[in-house]
Amino acid sequence: MAQKLKMWNEHSTWKEAEQTWDAGAKEAAKTQPVRGLSQLPSMPGITKETSKHLKWKSFQWIITKDHKGEVRRGFFKHPLKYGWAYVKSVLKGKPYRREKDFFLYGVKSVDEFQKLLENPNSIFVVGFSYCHKPFECPSGRFTPECIHEPEHPICRQCFIGKAINALPENNSVALAIPTVHYIGGKIFEIVHNNPGKDVLFIITACEMTLEMFGDLGNMAGIKGVGVRLDGRICNTMKAFELSENGVKPGITVVLDDTKQKILDLIQHRREGVN
Repeated sequence: MAQKLKMWNEHSTWKEAEQTWDAGAKEAAKTQPVRGLSQLPSMPGITKETSKHLKWKSFQWIITKDHKGEVRRGFFKHPLKYGWAYVKSVLKGKPYRREKDFFLYGVKSVDEFQKLLENPNSIFVVGFSYCHKPFECPSGRFTPECIHEPEHPICRQCFIGKAINALPENNSVALAIPTVHYIGGKIFEIVHNNPGKDVLFIITACEMTLEMFGDLGNMAGIKGVGVRLDGRICNTMKAFELSENGVKPGITVVLDDTKQKILDLIQHRREGVN
């Protein structure tokens, strides 16, 4: 994804930049509003049937669906190290701690993660599931592309566009995520390209995905926050399989309070490293 992290750099304070962004979003919505949810559906994060043997289903998916070798290539750079880390994560039971919509991997609290963000040499990865993109996304939904162009009326209304434009320039990686194997491969790539550096992340995904693939993140040794999506989520294996193949007729959202917490963390990072 091309990095065009310029919007926030044009302003002297976070408050000024955010007010300018939000004012532009309101103007864009007057002429070209994006579609959203009229109301949040009441859906369990994972259906009872799907929750059975979910770790095994996850392992099978990682192994059998890695057609491009995205995860496999990363794993075999250090197979003993990653294999042992994966086994330890699996044996723990839950691969995460949870604070409301935040699933915590490798950290005990959001406050602890926030402290880690203060290290300017760490790599900060912010990723968004493709189903979180608006239907009108100029880059398309089922793609790893995102132009996050401040002057584009759709990008200006998109939370993803806002978050990416707010990121600091240095040691930031922004990703749009079409599949589990894509993000797995990217994480391995980032880890291997930055030896000795902490890799920290915030990634949005359905609850089922955060449950299934937390062991994958723990295997790579990264620390961070998985943000639970709401709306038309995948909560069965059939829906998940369709989504991984680009079939996602519904839209997902991050709740307003959770959006603010994400932006607070990005602000903390930005003001701590600039």
